[in-house]
Amino acid sequence: MFETHLTVVGHIVNNPQRHRVGDQEVIRFRVASNSRRRTGDGTWEPGNSLFITVNCWGRLVTGVGAALAKGAPVIVVGHVFTSEYEDRDGNKRSSTEMRATAVGPDLSRALVRIEKFGYTGPNPQDSPATAVAESESDSVAQVEQTRDGTAEPAATGDAALPLSA
Repeated sequence: MFETHLTVVGHIVNNPQRHRVGDQEVIRFRVASNSRRRTGDGTWEPGNSLFITVNCWGRLVTGVGAALAKGAPVIVVGHVFTSEYEDRDGNKRSSTEMRATAVGPDLSRALVRIEKFGYTGPNPQDSPATAVAESESDSVAQVEQTRDGTAEPAATGDAALPLSA
């Protein structure tokens, strides 16, 4: 089977629907990717649109079902294929579908919080909102590394930040 890899950036246009196929679960949704272009006078005009049905299997079912809904800005990576079928009137039709290998929110258009065992996320003191509210010297905690590799706050009394490579 020939598999074409594709990345689609767009919005989910319907609520994801879970189904059982045999002993496996699949979650299916549609993504719209719309383009636009700037005209000579500086205004924007709509361009072409791509609507694609996305099928998620395995561990993606849980993550997509818990985190994404209609209207969410997403980036979807997967294998594209066409399905051919006959409609109710007997006309031959085809649809473009994708078997997703990765699905995630588009961070250029959304704020998210990652929930994963062992991942603590960024330090709240380092968030952009905090950095704007505080001066630069106040938002940077000074940390000293001990011989055993653990981090301890410097003499300033700030909380320790984890050291990472």
